[in-house]
Amino acid sequence: MPVFTRFRRPPDTADDPASGIAVSAVEPGETAPGEAASAAGASPTEGSPAGASRGARLRARLAHWRSWRARHPTAARVLYWTTTALAAVLVLGALLLPNRIVALQPNRFTRLPVEAIIGAAVLLALPRRPRVVLAAFSGAVLGALTILNVLDMGFIEYLGRGFNLVLDWGLLDDAQAYVEDSMGRTTAVGATVGAVVLVVLLLVVMALATVRLSELLVRDTRVATRSILVAGVVWITCSSLGLQNNGMPIASERAAGALKLQARRVTDTVRDEAAFAKEAKADRFGATPAGRLLPDLRGKDVIFTFIESYGRSALEDPVIAPGVVRTLDTGTAALEKAGFHARSGWLTSATYGGSSWLGHSTTMSGLWIDNQQRYRTVMAGDHLSLTKAFQKTGAWDTVGVMPGVQKGWPEQRFYGLDKVYNAFQLGYRGPKFSWSTMPDQYALEAFQRLVHGKKRDRPLMSEIILTSSHQPWAPIPELVDWDRLGDGSVFGPIQQAGVDPSDVLTDSTRSKEEYGRSVQYSVTSLIQWLERYGTDDTVLVFLGDHQPIARVSGRGASRDVPVTVVAKDPEVLEKIASWNWTEGLKPASDAPVWKMSAFRDRFLTAYGSTPRPATD
Repeated sequence: MPVFTRFRRPPDTADDPASGIAVSAVEPGETAPGEAASAAGASPTEGSPAGASRGARLRARLAHWRSWRARHPTAARVLYWTTTALAAVLVLGALLLPNRIVALQPNRFTRLPVEAIIGAAVLLALPRRPRVVLAAFSGAVLGALTILNVLDMGFIEYLGRGFNLVLDWGLLDDAQAYVEDSMGRTTAVGATVGAVVLVVLLLVVMALATVRLSELLVRDTRVATRSILVAGVVWITCSSLGLQNNGMPIASERAAGALKLQARRVTDTVRDEAAFAKEAKADRFGATPAGRLLPDLRGKDVIFTFIESYGRSALEDPVIAPGVVRTLDTGTAALEKAGFHARSGWLTSATYGGSSWLGHSTTMSGLWIDNQQRYRTVMAGDHLSLTKAFQKTGAWDTVGVMPGVQKGWPEQRFYGLDKVYNAFQLGYRGPKFSWSTMPDQYALEAFQRLVHGKKRDRPLMSEIILTSSHQPWAPIPELVDWDRLGDGSVFGPIQQAGVDPSDVLTDSTRSKEEYGRSVQYSVTSLIQWLERYGTDDTVLVFLGDHQPIARVSGRGASRDVPVTVVAKDPEVLEKIASWNWTEGLKPASDAPVWKMSAFRDRFLTAYGSTPRPATD
C-alpha cells in the first residue's frame, strides 16, 4: 500500500485539492525523493543495519502522517474550510472589537470594516513573499490592538479611564501584587503566566489567521477582485447614507479609530509632560516665609487621614448608603457628646477606582495629578505640599503612618515627614486582610502608642492612610475592645472566619454590600479613636482618596469624595465658615464641591497663611 510524503514537485505528481500540497506515491520503507541525500550523509551509527531500520521506520511514520489529506480528502476539506472560517471570524472580530465591556453587544459585530476591504486589496496586489510578510505583520498588529482594547476594558471598568501606552505599564505590576495580596501567590503566578501565554498565543494565532485569509484571496484572483469591489461599493454607500443595523452604522472604521485613539493618548501624554512641569514650578505659597505659614493652627495637633475608596457612592447608593449614613449620623452624635464638632463637603478626586497615591498627592500639592507621569514630576520637584508646610514652619513634629507601604518610600521628602511608620514598623503580628496589611483599628492604636500618646516638646502633624476599605472588601475586620488589641493576634480568628475574596469579586451586589461594611468599619474605627484619644487641641481632617471601582460605584458615577474637618476648638471651624460646608460628618448632597487640587490653597488661606509665589 503506498504512503505519501512532501517534496519538490516532479512531473508525475499532483496537488491535493484541499491543501494544494504536492504528494507522490512511495512504498513503505523506501526513501522519498529529496531524502536520499540526507540518508547518504547519515552518521556511522545511523548507517548501521539497526540504525537504518529505525530511520526507515521513522520516515515511514512521518510520511504516513503527512499523507492524511490524500487518504481522507473529505475530512481535509472540512478542516480547511473550518479553520478558514475561524480565521475570518477572528480577524473580523478583532477589527470590530470595542474597548468597553458595556459595548460588547451583537450589533457591534454585524458591521462592515473598511480596514478589511483595504487590507484585502493591498494583499491581493502583492507577490507571494511580500504578501505573506505583510499579512503576518498586519495580523500581529491586529493582535496587539486587540490586547490594547482588552486593557482599555479593564482600565475603564476599574479606573474609569483608558489604558495609557506610555504611563500604565507599571500598573500591571501593581495589579499582579494586588492579586497576590488578595488571593495568594499561587493564584497570582498562575494568572501572570496565563496572561503571558494568552498574549503570545493571540499574536501568533492572529498572524496565522491573516496569512490563511491572504492565501484564500489568491486562489481565485478574479472572484477576490470582484468581491473586494462589491464590498467597497457597499461600504461607501452605507457610509454616505448613514445606514444602520440595530442602531449601529453598518460602515465601520473601528480599528482605525482605535489606532487613532492610542496615538492621540501618546501625543497628549508627551505634550502634557512639558506643560505640567512648567505648571508645577508655579507655587502660590512656594516662597512664603515659615512664620507666615499656618499661624492660626499653632499649638494644634493636626491629623490628615485618608480613608481608602471612601466616595460619594458610599453615601448615596441605595444598596451601600443606609449603613454608612447610619454610621455617620451615630458618629456625629457621639463626637458631639465628647465635645467635638464637624463640617463636611465634597472634593472631586483626580483618580477613580484606584491609584490612591494620585488622590493623596493632588490633595496635598494643590496640583491636578491624574497620571503617573505627573506624579513622578511632582515627587522629584520642590513644590510645597500641605504637610511639608507644617514641617517648614519648624513648629510641628511631622509623622506619617503608612500601613500600606511595604518597601522604600522616597515620597517622604515631598510630604515633609520627619518619620514614617510603614507596614513593618507598627508592631503588627496578626493576619493580613487581603490587600490590607492590618486592620485600621490596630493602625490607629499603634499611632497612639508610638506617636500621638507620647509626650513631646512640639505639637504634632500626622498623615495617616487607612486601608481596610481597600478592594476586594473581603475578609473585613471587626471592631474589638481597644484594650485587647495587643500585637494584633486577636484578629486571627476574625480573618479566618471572614468571607473569601473570590465570593465577592464575582458578585456586583455582594461587592457593594461588603464595600459598605468596610467603610463603616474604617469610619467607626476613626471616630472611636478620636473619642478615646482626642484632646482639646486635636484637629482631624479626614477624606476619601477616590470612588470605588465602577462595578460598585455605578457606571457614570461622579468622582466626588467626602471631606470632613473635626475639632473641639470652635475657632478652628469658624475659620472655614465661609466654605459653607454641612454641619456633621455627612455632607449634604448639595454641599459645595471643589476640585481636590483646590484644597491645599483654601486650607492654607483659611488658617492665616500669606501667599508669596515662588519664582524660577
